[in-house]
Amino acid sequence: MDANASLSANMEDYLEVIYWLIQRSQVARVKDIAEKLRVSMPSVTGALKTLSAKGLVNYDRYQYITLTEEGRELAREVVRHHEVLTDFLIRVLHLPPDEAEENACRMEHAVGEKVLERFVQFLDFVETCPRGGPEWLDSFARFCAVNRTAENCDRCIQACLESIRKKRQAQEQPPISLGALKVGQRAVVDHVDGPLSRRVADMGVTPGTVVEVERVAPLGDPIDIKVKGYHLSVRRREAADIAVRLV
Repeated sequence: MDANASLSANMEDYLEVIYWLIQRSQVARVKDIAEKLRVSMPSVTGALKTLSAKGLVNYDRYQYITLTEEGRELAREVVRHHEVLTDFLIRVLHLPPDEAEENACRMEHAVGEKVLERFVQFLDFVETCPRGGPEWLDSFARFCAVNRTAENCDRCIQACLESIRKKRQAQEQPPISLGALKVGQRAVVDHVDGPLSRRVADMGVTPGTVVEVERVAPLGDPIDIKVKGYHLSVRRREAADIAVRLV
């Protein structure tokens, strides 16, 4: 992200909006960018000229706006920052989605890569550690909801022990294919086999990594997953070689 060193938070916002407009509508126009960011069209034009000079967008006043290869990579990183932070604020701190989005927008420009990775690692750790898990996070939500009055600790411990027992039983079962997961399910990668294992590993899908299925194409191929805050698409034949265990 060397290009990001001289890029302001405002310019990062433009890249992010252009990226999502292209993802969702295949095109990005000055008018759409202005509406999304709630700024004037002349302001958008000025920003596009700056981004074009940095080699991040292809801009012509008579054409749709597109991202250069470098601009696309940088935009993906900005989007990842936003989504990792939003995910953390919603799933760990249990903030309402709109409040999480608003705060993530402010935080994404200031958080460094190492800190961002720790957010990802912490969330994976909590959800997979026998002493943590979704139930532990739900307990925190209840703790916040009742004005910081701790609930019955004995009952909480018993629930935790029961959760650990169920997880151990699940771990004793043979792993299943990533392709068998339903949308919304999360799992930990157990192992990766097959001729495409190297490509899959290069995508970040390695043993111990938490993956989440976000979307399955109508015909079952490809499968969209989230890994370490990145959105990836894997072919069904690749998913068949990825063995996972449900979180």
